[in-house]
Amino acid sequence: MAKQVKLTAQTRSETGRTAVNKIKSQGFVPAVIYAHNETPVSLQVRARDIDTLLSHAVGEHVLVDLEIAGGANRLALIQEVQHHPVTQAVLHVDFHGVSANEEIESSVPVEAVGEAVGVKSFGGLLEQLVRSITIQCLPQDLPDCINVDVSAMGIGDSIHIKDIQLPAGVTAVDLETTVFLVAEPNVVAEVEAPAAEAPAAPEVIKEKKPAATEEKK
Repeated sequence: MAKQVKLTAQTRSETGRTAVNKIKSQGFVPAVIYAHNETPVSLQVRARDIDTLLSHAVGEHVLVDLEIAGGANRLALIQEVQHHPVTQAVLHVDFHGVSANEEIESSVPVEAVGEAVGVKSFGGLLEQLVRSITIQCLPQDLPDCINVDVSAMGIGDSIHIKDIQLPAGVTAVDLETTVFLVAEPNVVAEVEAPAAEAPAAPEVIKEKKPAATEEKK
């Protein structure tokens, strides 16, 4: 199950590009927390704290115990993280406030465990068609990752979401979605190159001899 990671945040009253640039220069990242039937609250978190948190997480949908300075602690799910397209630095974080006794919906990474027999013994290719699946559960039951044993998969076998054994208290949506597939090996047939034809012998053009001059009588 996912661990509740503590993360300190501060409220901020100023918004807009100028305000955002100011807090970034001070080592903070702008953030917002949303919750059902509540007004969104603008926050700021230390850039190094959010970087450390994400670097140790399997995915970005992390359950956090948000300690808001001057306010009450909130249980929240990191809903979305915006990154710089070049440097990948965190630009903005969206938190979704949740209740400990209400189910949440989240996307969780899926990883293959073991080596498929169709790959090991028959040269097949294991294809992972989706990298994460959407699940529903209570916050305390949220898994970090879902591991799927693929070792028994032969050529042509597939695993759908409905085939995956989920942890207790966790249900999935889109049950018919294919997650893993063992494809046949790619065999490239060798085409025998046609034998090269021997080059034609060059035609020898003989110089014509001049006609014999008729002897004068």
